[in-house]
Amino acid sequence: MALGHSSRDFNRHLHFTLVKDRNVATRRDYYLALAHTVRDHLVGRWIRTQQRYYERDPKRIYYLSLEFYMGRTLQNTMVNLGLQNACDEAIYQLGLDLEELEEIEEDAGLGNGGLGRLAACFLDSMATLGLAAYGYGIRYEFGIFNQKIVNGWQVEEADDWLRYGNPWEKARPEYMLPVHFYGRVEHSPEGVRWLDTQVVLAMPYDTPVPGYKNDTVNTMRLWSAKAPNDFKLHDFNVGGYIEAVLDRNLAENISRVLYPNDNFFEGKELRLKQEYFVVAATLQDIIRRFKSSKFGCRDPVRTSFETFPDKVAIQLNDTHPALAIPELMRILVDVEKVDWDKAWEITKKTCAYTNHTVLPEALERWPVSMFEKLLPRHLDIIYAINQRHLDHVAALFPGDVDRLRRMSVIEEGDCKRINMAHLCVIGSHAVNGVARIHSEIVRQSVFKDFYELEPEKFQNKTNGITPRRWLLLCNPGLAETIVERIGEGFLTDLSQLKKLLPLVGDEALIRDVAQVKQENKVKFSAFLEKQYGVKVNPSSMFDVHVKRIHEYKRQLLNCLHVVTLYNRIKKDPTQAFVPRTVMIGGKAAPGYHMAKKIIKLVTSIGDIVNHDPIVGDRLKVIFLENYRVSLAEKVIPAADLSQQISTAGTEASGTGNMKFMLNGALTIGTMDGANVEMAEEAGAENLFIFGLRVEDVEALDRKGYNAHEYYDRLPELRQAVDQINGGFFSPREPDCFKDVVNMLLNHDRFKVFADYEAYVACQARVDQLYRNPKEWTKKVIRNIACSGKFSSDRTITEYAHDIWGAEPPALQTPPPSLPRD
Repeated sequence: MALGHSSRDFNRHLHFTLVKDRNVATRRDYYLALAHTVRDHLVGRWIRTQQRYYERDPKRIYYLSLEFYMGRTLQNTMVNLGLQNACDEAIYQLGLDLEELEEIEEDAGLGNGGLGRLAACFLDSMATLGLAAYGYGIRYEFGIFNQKIVNGWQVEEADDWLRYGNPWEKARPEYMLPVHFYGRVEHSPEGVRWLDTQVVLAMPYDTPVPGYKNDTVNTMRLWSAKAPNDFKLHDFNVGGYIEAVLDRNLAENISRVLYPNDNFFEGKELRLKQEYFVVAATLQDIIRRFKSSKFGCRDPVRTSFETFPDKVAIQLNDTHPALAIPELMRILVDVEKVDWDKAWEITKKTCAYTNHTVLPEALERWPVSMFEKLLPRHLDIIYAINQRHLDHVAALFPGDVDRLRRMSVIEEGDCKRINMAHLCVIGSHAVNGVARIHSEIVRQSVFKDFYELEPEKFQNKTNGITPRRWLLLCNPGLAETIVERIGEGFLTDLSQLKKLLPLVGDEALIRDVAQVKQENKVKFSAFLEKQYGVKVNPSSMFDVHVKRIHEYKRQLLNCLHVVTLYNRIKKDPTQAFVPRTVMIGGKAAPGYHMAKKIIKLVTSIGDIVNHDPIVGDRLKVIFLENYRVSLAEKVIPAADLSQQISTAGTEASGTGNMKFMLNGALTIGTMDGANVEMAEEAGAENLFIFGLRVEDVEALDRKGYNAHEYYDRLPELRQAVDQINGGFFSPREPDCFKDVVNMLLNHDRFKVFADYEAYVACQARVDQLYRNPKEWTKKVIRNIACSGKFSSDRTITEYAHDIWGAEPPALQTPPPSLPRD
């Protein structure tokens, strides 16, 4: 048995790790001691896993992302290593509380929302499936800002997550690599050279990624920017030594901070530098590993790049790492002297692109002028790629100049721009959307011309979530209840939850599921009171709407419903109302004025509603401050109702929706993103589906959306809008929400009023079912039983089979204590 799987061994290890005198050890010392103890259980497996990859030389998967929203690591590591009970016992023997220690760890908030959290779930699944996979990104010194609410407004604070160190990372200075910027391009008979560049060093930090109880430990490698020691010192700045050393910050700013935009493109030079930085460092690493694996050393074929796509798959998480395409071309053509057509074939076979949004404001379109200065050789390569591409299109569609304009990577205009999505589609062998409806929109609208050219390139890969973090870790009570009925196989094969279907009417299961939910609600209520000083009624319906604040996600629709409920209670306080605690949470991009106003509106409505004695505890409105992974792990298991109410055709997939479904909440939602497939799996009658479908939205666009129509026709809507507009919820600042109402009435791209009537009626159906706890819980069990499709294990298995050509090995690796063959 491996050391420490008994609490006695574990306790001994923990005592040795606690070097400080126990009397002066702080809580943080105990947390760090535990973290290091748990980490020590990883390293043997980690080294052995990497050794095995080196010996067996499998195809390697490289997941490139500018975001990895990992959250906390301690509990996840204990769960995946099967160490939680041993740790709990050892910590208890020291007179400490494990949960209290877990709360000391900072979230690794290196992401904005869905895209970054998806990358984290994918890493967990790739390790659990035993794929030789690597996550590559940036080690931001400051992650997503901490959100404080001050006078009802969002205020941002820097997220200094590394302040106390990070026990889970290992710096690898021996693998430091140079990355070049600026400079000029020189053409000569020997080939092309990129000269007079500025160099920034990329320092790798490795974090172990353990699979679930399978002894695989993969690596997430994040790059940090370092100035070279001669930085600015070779210039002729005599006596400028101090200034030169201070200027090192300029280079090191590349990995300083995560850009806090979700679904929005901000064309800043520092962001482009970040995108090239991660790509250039990663590709050097990929090629070094390709050339020097044990198998490759002996095989002369390996000096040729012919086999590169058989050994390497690169997945681009959105267009942010799109520069991998021209950078790989640059290395192959300029450095390795591969001829262009061969290099292009290799590049296309290696790269694949995942599209995450159809919102036009999110598409990356970089000014050519910025490329000219920062990455002149890459601009040349992009022009050459585009020329060959357009020649091909022109040959197939002679005389169709408009098609050439639409399909070009270069957008002409007052400011010439590079369309990174077009570059990704042209340079990849596979392009996928992240839910069936989204992939359909990608094919028929966003990339319609490209689909007509190469239909076989376009696929769907519906997103998923890891059931380890999002059930076993965050909801142990529910996990245990399920294990008692169907065993634990579902944790690595979530489709086994279907075995619960025959038990939907089982009285004992209904009782247990309802009891677990009630316990989670009581626990979360206590947390809310302790953290924020707010008292909520744990027997009220927990109506939860947590995600980034964005107009398309329609937190405003939720607000209108809350105001409508408030007005109904005020109108007839004697009527029987289902008590609700409405919780809304999420961060707004710092520069997104409307999103910040929406937060202020939620807090303002709460100020009025929560202090109205007539309402009492029938309606409470809580804004959940600083929503993040560790808070999601607390609120999701406690939710009764999950709000997924984006305008049909705008949310690519959503993954929060899946977490709520797996944790026993019912969904109120539109037919958008993965909601469509959730309704298909569980039966539409087991969700609360409402509102316009994609076709209806398109028809309304053709007709012309007129918000005033709804405002004039629906008295309850008019009353709510007038109250918001007139300052009823902002008596000290009556004009506060005039611009919000003006937007809703005159330029609302997301048609909030068009879905108001159906939404309010649907919410009434929610109330009606909630009055019947047994029928409600039966629907909950049905939803849980049908959530198996939404495991990221299933998603990754599809990527591996359909895109990467790397079947997950059936062969599980032996534990460290057993001899290997």
